Amino acid sequence: MCGISGFLSPIGRFDGDTLRSIATTMSNALHHRGPDGSGTWVDPCAGVALGHRRLAIQDLSEAGSQPMVLACGRYVITYNGEVYNFPELRDELIGLGHGFRGHSDTEVILAAVREWGLDKTLQRAQGMFAFGLWDKDSRTLTLVRDRAGKKPLYYGWCGRSLLFASELKALRHHPDFDAPIDRDALGLFLQYSWISAPHSIYRGIHKLQPGTYLTIALEASPGQGTPHTYWSAREVAERGEAHPFSGCWRRPPTSSTGSWSMPCGAG
Repeated sequence: MCGISGFLSPIGRFDGDTLRSIATTMSNALHHRGPDGSGTWVDPCAGVALGHRRLAIQDLSEAGSQPMVLACGRYVITYNGEVYNFPELRDELIGLGHGFRGHSDTEVILAAVREWGLDKTLQRAQGMFAFGLWDKDSRTLTLVRDRAGKKPLYYGWCGRSLLFASELKALRHHPDFDAPIDRDALGLFLQYSWISAPHSIYRGIHKLQPGTYLTIALEASPGQGTPHTYWSAREVAERGEAHPFSGCWRRPPTSSTGSWSMPCGAG
């Protein structure tokens, strides 16, 4: 478990030191999610700041620290989660000419996005994750949540600033945060004992839906941005219903020395 946070504000709204100070304060509110380290990355020319609290698991060295910048400098990421098949993706990317400084799945995501683009990377990545990705070339900030929504991610416009974080408490440390309690969401909580996505307890602050990503351009006006669904459990279920499995499963062995049964029709 790690903690991610960040924001995109109008250019010139904050200088570099202020951007870093705000990003640090926001990420420190998530200290419990990542006690092993912290980091911030800012670009005053774009008004963007990313923060990270680290729970070191995959790569305990400084090569796994975040926010992480791709070697070419185009992409910067603050990431929470784990991609289970990242060793296979890493080997494939090495075969395509990519080099790696460390052994983290974070670095593999960055290289995969550069090689295959975001959509194909998300189709191939198997795991639980949430991340914010800044693209210096397109000057866009993209927020991503895993297929099942295992890792949390909140976002919302406060004034002219777009804020995001793993938990709501981090958003409250941004000076533009001014979101009243959403009475409709409060009603959901009283009725069901929880608040379902895309709602949150604050008006105008949303949970990013599972299996979606949201891209915001630097020049975007407040309120702009529509989440894009890259994976849908409903669509998977409908495809399975339309094309049911027609083969046979093998029975497992009955003992440690037992043999597997033959597939139906074999022999």
